Amino acid sequence: MNNMADNKKQLRWFNVALIAFVAVWGLGNVVNNYAQQGLSVVVSWILIMLLYFVPYALIVGQLGSAFKDENGGVSSWIKRTSTKRLAYYAAWTYWVVHVPYLAQKPQGILISLSWLFKGNGSFVNTVSSMTVALICLALFLAFLWLSARGLTTLNRIGSVAGTAMFIMSILFIILAVSAPMMTKGAHIATPRMDELSTYMPKFNLNYFTTISMLVFAVGGAEKISPYVNNTKHASREFPLGMLVLAGMVALCAILGSFGMGMLFNSNHIPQDLMANGAYEAFAKLGGYYHVGNVFVILYSIAQAMAQISALAFSIDAPLKIMLGDADPEFIPRKLAKLNKRGTPINGYYLTGILVSIIIVLPAFNMGNMNQLYNWLLNLNSVVMPLRYLWVFLAFIFLSHHIDKYQSDYMFIKHKTTGMIVGGWCFFFTAFACIMGMVPKINMAADPGQWWFQLALNVVTPLILIALGLILPLIARRNNRDLTRV
Repeated sequence: MNNMADNKKQLRWFNVALIAFVAVWGLGNVVNNYAQQGLSVVVSWILIMLLYFVPYALIVGQLGSAFKDENGGVSSWIKRTSTKRLAYYAAWTYWVVHVPYLAQKPQGILISLSWLFKGNGSFVNTVSSMTVALICLALFLAFLWLSARGLTTLNRIGSVAGTAMFIMSILFIILAVSAPMMTKGAHIATPRMDELSTYMPKFNLNYFTTISMLVFAVGGAEKISPYVNNTKHASREFPLGMLVLAGMVALCAILGSFGMGMLFNSNHIPQDLMANGAYEAFAKLGGYYHVGNVFVILYSIAQAMAQISALAFSIDAPLKIMLGDADPEFIPRKLAKLNKRGTPINGYYLTGILVSIIIVLPAFNMGNMNQLYNWLLNLNSVVMPLRYLWVFLAFIFLSHHIDKYQSDYMFIKHKTTGMIVGGWCFFFTAFACIMGMVPKINMAADPGQWWFQLALNVVTPLILIALGLILPLIARRNNRDLTRV
């Protein structure tokens, strides 16, 4: 029996680091954060790795090891350490934060197809936000319909697309950093890149409004939890793998940001860099290396595949995770009802309604697609990290009852220390989300638009969370009616 258990524990620290790196990292993380902070993001990456990402990943390792037989992820951890009610709220949060994420994906598909067929980023800056919203709505509803019919083919391209995007991310770093030495036409866009002051952030209000994008970039480490119990000598090799992962992410983030600084002036960042930056970067590199639009075409295809796969997967998987272990005490039976294909059809209707509102409503007061894209991406950086709060809350509960939960891998064995570290990560995430609600546009230039975006950024997460509070009330009423019958 011991030999069989040992055979299952075949992953070494380098395997864990590579698996996690592919799951966590992408070129978009570099582009989006450079767009908001410029070259000062280099220091930000170092700080976020040391103060947040390393403890986050190790916390996930201990939770995954302590509850190795649980399949529900974060909600299962909460259920084991606290109450069924809190476990429901964790499951609801995990699902509902994907609503703005789903609203963003059709935009990404449109941008990648525009670059693929037109070879430029004019689509983002010329097409009205309402036109884009209606196209995105049609795209989303088409994918919703396909998912409801049980079409799984789109999910299968996810692994191919993920690998392609990973390769393109590494290729970008190699090409961008080496361009000035390898090609004659390349010039460094940002002045004084050899001075330390160029990389130092100004820790003011504007800076703190951008850290939610950093948290968004490094979040999702809970995907690593299933691997901790398959790691050989987990107590030694898992933390080593996580430290190597943090080093790899930091290296790619720093070199990627350095490459962006060579291609785009950090002091004059284009307004459309979040939407078009990666494509424009590959277009410039194609010119430097005399291969024309080859890099742009390859990246556009990889990005389109990745966005399509993410859209199809994120419609189906989070909903099934929430409803798969649905407790009738908190979730109305009608919401969890399955059709003849085994699809929770009413859950799909709810998804369709919420995502459609987020796609269409903001377009009434935004000028072009670029403004809409930047706003929705920033909204995702506020909403998506809300699910990480439950990871840290579970770790606080675990630490509080540390004597009850022993595991192969222990990040922190001391009760108080564990609660302090879990509390730090919890409050840092909450702080980043709250600060991220502040719009990233100039208030003096357009106060009406600034207040409109602020209202959306505050109201959207509040409504999404409030819906989760309403469902148990509906479930309780339905259960009372059934009891009377």
